[in-house]
Amino acid sequence: MAQAVEEWYKQMPVITRSYLTAAVLTNIGCTLEIISPHNLYLNPNLVVKHYQLWRLVTNFLYFRKMDLDFMFHMFFLARYCKLLEENSFRGRTADFFYMLLFGATMLTGIVLVGGMIPHLSASFAKIIFLSNSLTFMMVLLTFAVFVGANPWVDLLGMIAGHAYYFLEDVYPRMTGRRPLRTPSLIKALFADDPVVVARPNVRFAPPPVEELHQD
Repeated sequence: MAQAVEEWYKQMPVITRSYLTAAVLTNIGCTLEIISPHNLYLNPNLVVKHYQLWRLVTNFLYFRKMDLDFMFHMFFLARYCKLLEENSFRGRTADFFYMLLFGATMLTGIVLVGGMIPHLSASFAKIIFLSNSLTFMMVLLTFAVFVGANPWVDLLGMIAGHAYYFLEDVYPRMTGRRPLRTPSLIKALFADDPVVVARPNVRFAPPPVEELHQD
């Protein structure tokens, strides 16, 4: 068993093996309290003012707890990252690394810019680890590549869905305003039909109570 796992590990392409190893070691170190997650999470102030540049990398390595969710993410990381590197990026290790670098930079930029927008800062301030986001990006790219679709189409759909969720659910709770309130004209076009409750079909109705007491 151990030999089979060792062979499986050695057969991984270099980028997948390196990322998986770094993620597993980071989470083991945090579980054993050798490393503190407080030194790993993305903190723009510490990065800019105190030059703790490693946080730009380490926030992509920590997956919080070593539980079932962690195992699923490691499975997705090992499987889909490996599929991408061995198929779409076969013989193009540098291109694959650059793709991951681009994705990580884009995710970091979104969080940093979102944190500077007044109405969005509270939500983006909670995003301190982007490891799950980077893993999901690779899963999305893998599916898109293998079915011959454009990954940006799915990505735009995800962005639109999250934007609707934020404006319809999160933003009203934060500000008391609901920007996506359905216009009256549209409500008039799709007026709700009255709810009709079906009554049971009674074939033999019982006699009136008065008849039961007649002599």
